[in-house]
This record gives sequence, structure tokens and C-alpha cells, in this order.
Amino acid sequence: MAAKHEAQQTTDHQEIRRWVEAREGRPATVKGTEDEDDAAGLLRIAFRDDVSLQTLGWDEFFEKFEDEDLAFLYQEETKDGKRSRFFKFVERE
Repeated sequence: MAAKHEAQQTTDHQEIRRWVEAREGRPATVKGTEDEDDAAGLLRIAFRDDVSLQTLGWDEFFEKFEDEDLAFLYQEETKDGKRSRFFKFVERE
């Protein structure tokens, strides 16, 4: 098992949601990146209000997550034991 400060990768929707909500984040997309069908564009996690982001519902977020074949790379804690907000979306292997 990886140490809590080492990055982990998951595609589990419940694990992603747990991590985001524990850090008071919300699923979001970058405004103006949606496609012609009005589907979500570039995915992000919003930790504060940001005029460039539009909040999404979890269902829409995970639909785009699956459509893009993404995985969630994240860190539980920093090396000094503080709660980490490090994450990024990566291609699935």
C-alpha cells in the first residue's frame, strides 16, 4: 500500500467523490470548452469560486470522465501530513 503522501490513481467514482467533497471541492468544467451537444468540456475540480469554471452535477461530471477515458491521480496528504489538494486527470493506462 502506498504511503498517504504518495500519488494514487483511481477510476472509482465513489473514491473520487469522497476525495473531492472531503476537501470542499465541486465538480466543474471550464466555461466555453463544451461541445456542440452542450456536453461538459475540460474537467476541473473547483475549490473556490472561479469565474472561468462552471459547476457540474456528479452524473454529468462522471459521464464526461468516462467518455474521455480518464483516471484520477491524487494525493491524500502532503509529506508533512497535511491534507493535500493535489490531483490531476490523466489518461487511463
